[in-house]
Amino acid sequence: MYARSTTILAHRESMDRGIALIRDEIMPAVLDMPGCIGMSMLADRESGRCIATTAWDSHEAMEASAGVVRPMRDRAADALGGTAQVDEWELAVLHRNHTSAPGACVRVSWVRSDPATLDRAVGFYKATMLPEMEQWDGFCSASMLLDRDEGLSVSSVTFDSYDAMATLRDRAARFRDNAMQEIGGEVLEVREFELALAHLRVPELV
Repeated sequence: MYARSTTILAHRESMDRGIALIRDEIMPAVLDMPGCIGMSMLADRESGRCIATTAWDSHEAMEASAGVVRPMRDRAADALGGTAQVDEWELAVLHRNHTSAPGACVRVSWVRSDPATLDRAVGFYKATMLPEMEQWDGFCSASMLLDRDEGLSVSSVTFDSYDAMATLRDRAARFRDNAMQEIGGEVLEVREFELALAHLRVPELV
């Protein structure tokens, strides 16, 4: 499976309007497209950074949607008051302990590593990291996206609440550092977001 993410640095005063547009008009239209199996949106109200991600059952379906999605993306960017950066990914891991509820938050980590070691990193994520994270109070779900050409991976861990995410912040940082030593990766960025929208029909990928 594959995913397309759109990152927009929004004006903070425009975020609620933009989220409402995506929730009420854009998301239903995208979910009706052939091969679309989910959509989510992350929002950081402090920085204005928003990331909308669509999931697809094949690379062909994702590519076929590009022309139809483009004007919707431009409309969302206009509503949010920013410009859109688009990235495409392989969806390598998705595991849900339970479905998210209102108030859920997400910690996202961007990691660079040798492209030749990405399969090893995925294996380590599945075999070692997921079982550990499942023991965390408030853990909801986790996913891993890959850009094999660039040696990039993006891990998103969803928590039931901001408090659950904040309580585990130091523990997660130590866990992340240990993982980087194991896979030889470099953490480029870690950010925390509100889970503004989530509608996923994606099966387990573990």
